[in-house]
Order: sequence, then structure tokens, then C-alpha cells
Amino acid sequence: MVFLKVLTESVNQALHQLVSNKLRSFLSLLGVTIGIFCIIGVQAAVDSLEDNVRGSFEKLGDDVVYVTKFSWAEDPGQNYWKWMRHPNPDYKDYKALKKGMRYAELISYHVVLGLKTLKYRSNNVENAVIVGATYEYGDMFNLEYSKGRYFSPSEYQYGSSKCILGNTLAEQLFGAIEPIGKKVKVMGRSLEVVGIVEPAGEDLVSVMDFDEVLFVPYELAKTMANLKSNNAFGNSLLSVKAGEGISLDQIKDDIVGAMRPHRRLKPMEDNNFAMNNLSLLTSILDSLFDVLSLVGLIIGIFAILIGVFSVANIMFVSVKERTNIIGIKKALGAKKYIILLEFLVESVILCVIGGFIGLAMVQVIVKILTNIFGFEMFLSFSNIMVGVIWSVSIGILSGVIPAYQAASMDPVEAIRSK
Repeated sequence: MVFLKVLTESVNQALHQLVSNKLRSFLSLLGVTIGIFCIIGVQAAVDSLEDNVRGSFEKLGDDVVYVTKFSWAEDPGQNYWKWMRHPNPDYKDYKALKKGMRYAELISYHVVLGLKTLKYRSNNVENAVIVGATYEYGDMFNLEYSKGRYFSPSEYQYGSSKCILGNTLAEQLFGAIEPIGKKVKVMGRSLEVVGIVEPAGEDLVSVMDFDEVLFVPYELAKTMANLKSNNAFGNSLLSVKAGEGISLDQIKDDIVGAMRPHRRLKPMEDNNFAMNNLSLLTSILDSLFDVLSLVGLIIGIFAILIGVFSVANIMFVSVKERTNIIGIKKALGAKKYIILLEFLVESVILCVIGGFIGLAMVQVIVKILTNIFGFEMFLSFSNIMVGVIWSVSIGILSGVIPAYQAASMDPVEAIRSK
């Protein structure tokens, strides 16, 4: 009951300060507003960026191991010649894994044939990425189609002249024309379109962007180009999806058990292939986003220090103006903690008001940047709560000394003061 009275009195005093001393209150709360805006604004930007990037990388699958020439966890410049001596994964490796692995649910292989020109009637599209993929590729990467379908087993097995187009290629080649069943020319072949892949969206990092890709069955790709490439940086990829209940460590052991005999590696020789998975990328991202968050916190702390001093100043002025009233309250029996609590709550309320203004500014900026950059930025509930906690903390830090000063006044001297 006493606390409610103190709270009501403090709210009234805080609002009175804002109304009766507009300029002073504005300048005092500006530091809090800017501080909360800096901390939460940077954190909202980092969280939005992290969500977008992680969402893109998650398309790789957290239960998939990628067998490649290079390791994702190491700078290619380090041990450069070691990695360059590794052969590119090839179709024979794929067959060896299919034959020798026990714990894999899916194994797929694809190779990039290069950047080629597509033609449909008078329309040309240059630099289309041509990919030859094994039959499991569609299930491995959960390909979804705006129109059509994936290759049928017989189309894949017999290397039929079929293809699947990315959304951008389909729009550039066909426009408003129905693409399914039409034939496009590429690398001297006429290929029937059987599917159009769903657009990739507007991810900042397009890990699985198929918009400008043309897929053909691997059995057809073998007849279109020499796939025994020695591309220095690798143009092929083996993907192994773990079976249900199988850990990535088991899958990696299984891969090693199948690949080493196939590549005729001696017992003391190192693996001449790399095994990568999503956790390697997420560990790098964790470090990056931790640094960004720390930078935002440091920037915000400097702004908040200004806010602490500015609100402390307004509270000292408030104590000075109400010294006589404080003396009367204490003379009438008001306890020390009541006076302390009254001014402390008033300080917190002022800072919370400034904090909410800062959060409102963040929300407006987030909406504007979302429209400008084309990827979703958001102010999460957790960041709102962090902003409120920071505001309360600033209120306590900036109000505790003025409140203690008010609570420690001698009632007689306080009444006599003017």
C-alpha cells in the first residue's frame, strides 16, 4: 500500500518534471534515448543480419557432410599446395561412397559444367550456370518447384535431353510464355524444360541460389562435356546426408572408411579430401557476430554514460527544488527509505520514458532499412526487454546519489531552506 502511494507520487513528479521543464527534460533524456538507440539499434541490426545469414547457411543442412577439395575451416592460402594436390571429387568417388557407406540416407554428386549461353527462339541468356547432378540431388537439397518437377528415374538413367531451370533464367527466356515442355538450346543440345525451381529469395548470402542455374541429369552431362576436370579450386561436390539417429562423426568415419581404400591411400598418408559441415561455418559466424555485438555495446555504453550524467543532473536539480517539501515530509514522519524510493522511482521512470523513445526510433529505422535493403530487419522482443532493462539500470545509477542525498537531509534544515 505504501509502495503504491510512493509509486503514484513518483509518477506524478516525473511527469511534472517533463511538463514544467520541457527543455531541461528533453536535454536530459536525450542521452538516455541516444544510448538505448545505439545499443538496441546495433543489436537489432546484428540480430537481423545473423538471422538472415544463418537462415541461408541452414539450407546446407545440419545433417549433411560435404566432401570437397578444400576445407571450409581453413584459409585456402594456408597450406595452399597441400590443398592443391587434392583431386576434385568425381563420379567414381560418388560410386565408391554409394557402395561402401552404411549410415548414409542420401548421397549425391554434382559438377559445374561452366557458364554457358541459353537460347529460346530469339531470346538469349548469357552466363547461365550449367550443373550436372545425380538423381538424389533434388531430395538432398529439397528442391521446390514453381512449375513442373524433378527428373524421373528413367529420364536420369537414360540421360534424356531434359533440364530444370532456375526462376531467373525461366523469366528471361520465356517471359509470360509457359516454359514447361518448351526446348532450350545450350552447348549444341536441345533440352526440354521439365521444371522451374522456386525463386531463392533475397538472402544476403545466397548459399543455395538456383535462380540462374540450369540442371541436367549427370548421365546427360557426361555426353555434353568432359567432366574429368582439374579445376584448381574445385567444380564438383559430394554430399552425404546422415541417416536417422546417425551422428555426423559416424558419417565422417563412414566416409573415411569408403574413400581411403577407393583412393588407395596408405595407412600413414593423410586424407586427400576434406569433410565439411554446417557447424564449421556457424562457429565462424559465432565469432563474427560476437565481435559485432561487442562493438555495438561499447558504442552504446559511451552514449549511456552521457545519459547517466544528464539524468543525474536533472535529479539533483529536482532535489534542490523540493528540499523544503522533503523537510516537511520527514518532519511528519516519512521514513528515510520512503524519500529514497520516491526519488529513485522518479529517476527510473524518466529513464524508461527516454528508453521507450529510443526503442520507437529503432523500430522506425528498422522499417525504413527493410524497405531500402530488401531483406527483413526486425526489433525482437528480447531486444525490447534488454532496452527496458538498460533504461531501468540507467535510472537506478543516475538516481541513487540524488535520492540518497534527499533521504539524508535533516528535516529542520530542509524546512528552513529556500
